Amino acid sequence: MRRIVGAIRKAVEEFNLIEDGDKIAVGVSGGKDSLILLYGLKIFQRFSPVKYELEAITLTLGFEDFDLSEVKKFIEEIGVPYTIKETQIGKIIFDIRKEKNPCSLCARMRRGAMHDLMKEKGLNKLALGHHADDAIETLFLSMFYEGRINTFSPKTYMSRKDVTVIRPLIYVTEHQIKGAIKKYNIPTVESPCPANRNTKREYIKHLMKNIYKDIPQARDRLITAMKNKDQLNLWF
Repeated sequence: MRRIVGAIRKAVEEFNLIEDGDKIAVGVSGGKDSLILLYGLKIFQRFSPVKYELEAITLTLGFEDFDLSEVKKFIEEIGVPYTIKETQIGKIIFDIRKEKNPCSLCARMRRGAMHDLMKEKGLNKLALGHHADDAIETLFLSMFYEGRINTFSPKTYMSRKDVTVIRPLIYVTEHQIKGAIKKYNIPTVESPCPANRNTKREYIKHLMKNIYKDIPQARDRLITAMKNKDQLNLWF
């Protein structure tokens, strides 16, 4: 975990993600990214110059066969408070509304439910497990399907809910996350969502793997490009 925690520290310091007294909700889906984020933030908490609190939160979507017992045990073992909030978001999207493009609505509904729960608990920041590869894939999704150059930010203030979203894994790669999950035997739960792995993002992920094979340095160059506002040369 040393490299991952080092990358978390770099992101925290570069983008001022965490401040003294922050009460941080870590969105735990049960997948590898969110659990490595939680574990990394817990380790970083031990020596961080800024003091903060952590609480893990999972929003269930109402799907069957979603067993969080091993995840819960792991979170208890590392000493982080854990809340599981039951919702029927999945049923609303797939059974009632029968959405053809469910991911966007699901994200909005989950975000709203999470922000409401955070307010109830007095938590001011939401840490999400988006990593470097997610940022790159989002960039290409926006260009290919929306005609705009855009990706998510390491830190975003949501003024309507008075919540700051942070992404401490922004410098961590998916390969590093998979390696840590295996090395430390961290339990994960596969998403039961019917739309899982059947998305445009999966296509972009496959495309990027092929690019990295041909251009090994492409990932690092793309990360640099996303920060390089002083050398932007477009048609405006």
